[in-house]
Amino acid sequence: MIDINYANAYTEVLQILKYVSLEDYNKIPKNKIELFKENANDNYHFTYSPNKTLNEQNVSKIAKGIIAILFRDYWATDIQREKIIKKQNDDRRMIEEQKVGFCPEEAFKRATISDSEEVEGNNMMDNQNLLVKTPKYNVFQKIMIYIKKCLRKK
Repeated sequence: MIDINYANAYTEVLQILKYVSLEDYNKIPKNKIELFKENANDNYHFTYSPNKTLNEQNVSKIAKGIIAILFRDYWATDIQREKIIKKQNDDRRMIEEQKVGFCPEEAFKRATISDSEEVEGNNMMDNQNLLVKTPKYNVFQKIMIYIKKCLRKK
């Protein structure tokens, strides 16, 4: 038994596909169209107006997602497809980082030397797991640091 929200979304998608050009409609594999028809909710009535955008109508998020996937997989140019896939991968990565509460780029920014001072009382294993940011300097910065150290010693 399919979820009623998906059944309603399939009904919405089938209604929207009625207004797609025949050329674009034929790009969708027949088995996908059959899947939509088999799982659509026959008791759900949805009216689509081609004069309005999807956001202006009562189209479910699931149906919008299905239309977006159809666009990505069958109607988009190669450049559009690459941009969409890159954006989706970035979004997935951000969601996973939020779930875990950890951002690899921020890991070194959060760890400071003061953190290592607080952990001094703990055993050696805890100190080994501590991340410490090590700055990287170019040649000119290294020379300036060396000069400053020499001046401080005098």
